[in-house]
Amino acid sequence: MWVNILITLGTFVVMEGITWLTHKYVMHGFLWKLHEDHHDHRKKIHPVFEKNDVFFLIFAIPSMIMIYTGSFYSNYSSLLFVGIGVALYGLAYFLVHEVVIHERLKWFSKIDNFYFRALRKAHKIHHKHLGKEDGECFGMLVVPKKYFKEAYKFSSSK
Repeated sequence: MWVNILITLGTFVVMEGITWLTHKYVMHGFLWKLHEDHHDHRKKIHPVFEKNDVFFLIFAIPSMIMIYTGSFYSNYSSLLFVGIGVALYGLAYFLVHEVVIHERLKWFSKIDNFYFRALRKAHKIHHKHLGKEDGECFGMLVVPKKYFKEAYKFSSSK
């Protein structure tokens, strides 16, 4: 049981690195046309959805396949728990990126704490570039230290 929990948590942690790499080299690289409307809303083709939302499928489909395939093995396969880790990261991504940061759903619009101020600032810096070049802050949950310092200064001045 503990091994399965560690596999799930380890996968969740590794997904932050995979997300960073995918965001920097795929979304801001050869698949920029799918990500572009996320940065430049003038390019949006729909008032609610973005072409960028396709990346959800790029991560969700392999996760579902791993969960489905891993659930058929006796004593459960580690593939199942890798799939669960990817799915949990996807849920965290949805809640943090889509709900908390971009407020596509207004569930947590009043959240104001140290971590989320730093996270929002880092994401705002990422979005200041409308093009695919010169980007920074490609991760989702791990925030560079300098944004925590800014969030701390802000909370101290309140």
